[in-house]
Amino acid sequence: MLKVIAFDADDTLWHNESYFQETEKKFSILLENYLPQHTVTRELLQTEIKNIELYGYGIKAFMLSMIETAIRITDKSIPNEAIEKIIEYGQELLNKPIDLMDGVEDVLQQLKGKYRLVMATKGDLLDQERKLKKSGLDHYFHHIEIMSEKKEDDFRKLIKHLDIPPEDFAMIGNSLKSDILPVLNLGGYGFHIPYHVTWAHERVETQIENERFKVLNSIHELLSHL
Repeated sequence: MLKVIAFDADDTLWHNESYFQETEKKFSILLENYLPQHTVTRELLQTEIKNIELYGYGIKAFMLSMIETAIRITDKSIPNEAIEKIIEYGQELLNKPIDLMDGVEDVLQQLKGKYRLVMATKGDLLDQERKLKKSGLDHYFHHIEIMSEKKEDDFRKLIKHLDIPPEDFAMIGNSLKSDILPVLNLGGYGFHIPYHVTWAHERVETQIENERFKVLNSIHELLSHL
């Protein structure tokens, strides 16, 4: 009886986190004269989590957190050239090509017209809009929702806006924490497609036993469950 199928964007429709991890590696190398690389990475994560309430998610928030971390690690002695390099890392991320997951467009083609399709993602509005446009997938979606957070209240508002009960709504995504658990708690369906790397802040250790929950090996498997 599903009427609406919502898709996460980053690491569900297209690759994303692997680019961030490449940039984290370059950042940790940049500062390895001050701290070991793994310590730099840990300090950066702590800064990012602290700054979520201020900056939200996305590349620009990530860039600001890198700069703040570098200033703290170096006790405010970081040279201007290093700050310029960090800004360059962020700009490189913003200009990355959109690399679609295998099978994404085929699945959207088969589902369009049978269901209302929604893209429900969190992050920076301008950045996510730009990525969607570059992806060429925007015409498949009945509605685009770019959220500052993905918690139960956020999904409750989205489902209310779509004018459906939760049991008519399914969410497909790579994050148990942000895509799956909030929707299951509201009474909707969750299809988890794990990505090979996950941002540490999104990781949860939990066993889900729910008849409305499925783990998929690929987005193509979604078709056999609908």
